[in-house]
Amino acid sequence: MAVARTLGVSRSNLHERLNGGSKPRRRYHKAQDAALLPLIDKLVEQRPTYGYRRITAALNRLLRSEGLAPVNHKRVYRIMKIHGLLLERSGQPRPERSHDGKVVMIRSNLRWCSDGLEFTCWDVEVIRLAFIIDACDREVIAWSAVAGAGISGSDVRDMMLMAVERRFGACRAPETVEILSDNGAPYTARETRIFARQLGLKPCFTPVKSPQSNGMAEAFVHTFKRDYVQVNPLPDAETVLKLIGGWIEDYNENHPHSGLKWRSPREFRRAQTETA
Repeated sequence: MAVARTLGVSRSNLHERLNGGSKPRRRYHKAQDAALLPLIDKLVEQRPTYGYRRITAALNRLLRSEGLAPVNHKRVYRIMKIHGLLLERSGQPRPERSHDGKVVMIRSNLRWCSDGLEFTCWDVEVIRLAFIIDACDREVIAWSAVAGAGISGSDVRDMMLMAVERRFGACRAPETVEILSDNGAPYTARETRIFARQLGLKPCFTPVKSPQSNGMAEAFVHTFKRDYVQVNPLPDAETVLKLIGGWIEDYNENHPHSGLKWRSPREFRRAQTETA
């Protein structure tokens, strides 16, 4: 009794340990896993940069489309771990970065974020891509891509008009929408700021040397490079420019977000419309 009290365990537990009465834990196994494994394996092949959470979201989307019950993310994790399908950890510590301002908005069309990225094709041509993304539903509303040149103020203004037309079906937003960007010349140009206000947009700019203030756009840049640029062939700029539209459409329709309860931007927007 004194020994059990000192160790902080029950006498029955101590008795089982001393006498070898406890049974060794069996390895996890579920009969239905055999049917899930080929589906998971195919998704991992198609989405090699997805972790088990996003694979779970994609798997459940597929199961629901076939009228089957969804599965728990823990089960998917176990299956992927047993069969060596989990992503490897990078092992690199995350840099400490301060954050200024609110990033995620409570509903769509309150704030849009805009930024750009660039990457090099195999023929050494550089492609530059600019985009506008909603800070609530994460949908890329408009984008512009060019090869061998920079994004101009005209490109940015065309994106703004396209975004307003796609979201509101008109040439002016019914309510003011903030549009957050960095301090690049295409965004801060007088013509761009005037044009934005004519569309019902309110230009906002991140503090100097603080790109993390536009965290929503930064997150998309990371996702786009990881899930599309790094895993697809980039033979030349002409070929890649034709592919970018499909990549962005796939992102909008299929890419699961933890902040959207593992739904894609379009799934989230459809759910918003149904509950409105």
